[in-house]
Amino acid sequence: MADRYAVIGHPVSHSRSPRIHQAFARATGQDIEYIALEAPLDGFARTLDDFRKRGGKGANITLPFKEQALAYCAGGAGKVPSISERALRAGAVNTLSFAGERCSGDNTDGVGLVRDLTGNLGVALRGKRVLLMGAGGAARGAVQSLLDAGIDALVIANRTAGKAHELAARFAGVRGCGYPDLRAQSTGAFDVVVNATSAGLKDELPALPEGCFAPGAFAYDMVYGRETPFMALARRCGARVSDGVGMLVEQAAESFRVWRGVMPETAAVLAELRQLGHGGA
Repeated sequence: MADRYAVIGHPVSHSRSPRIHQAFARATGQDIEYIALEAPLDGFARTLDDFRKRGGKGANITLPFKEQALAYCAGGAGKVPSISERALRAGAVNTLSFAGERCSGDNTDGVGLVRDLTGNLGVALRGKRVLLMGAGGAARGAVQSLLDAGIDALVIANRTAGKAHELAARFAGVRGCGYPDLRAQSTGAFDVVVNATSAGLKDELPALPEGCFAPGAFAYDMVYGRETPFMALARRCGARVSDGVGMLVEQAAESFRVWRGVMPETAAVLAELRQLGHGGA
């Protein structure tokens, strides 16, 4: 019988993760079943427990449950926790693995982001000034991988400045602030601006000053499948722009490696999604 995996979120019916992982399985000769499960906002743990009882081997976690996934994995009845260093540093989990009573948590978001930026999009990160917008689960997973890529400086901006300060404090040399603080800076231009907020899903634009984009800047929105207001602003400011479909594929590949012990090739899957228009988020 095929090993069972799922992506769990709210909402999740739009997710391309089942298509991606089934393609990886075919390409690598792995026998898996991968489905989308929508958890109630107040029922994440119950949904996971039920999936485990039905033989689930692992799960990808998406909005808005990545921080809850860390808490789920960290303890509770019937769980022997094992949490990766990158998940602990992020304070968020997007990849869960189950083996008997053992619940292992990992975070592949940052690896996926950096692989897409540097490998697929040709963005050189070393020595660059980077602005990361947002302080939720997606942003949390990105910070360490950006630092490991050799960037010169990282600023985290969030609508609620306190959350940006809290996340920045987890990492040496990282600064957190609110959007008004960015406006007040006289030298606030960034080489790479990453939108890790969900504003694009609502066709909203974070309160980002246009002066944040340095000449030749690269703007990246983790939302995919649409031209977001952030992407439109970046284009007007002369930045190169990409959505986050490559991150989706690359973080999925890393999750697949964690579960199955084999790293799938991503180019064909990414090309297929781009051809399809990769609707959803």
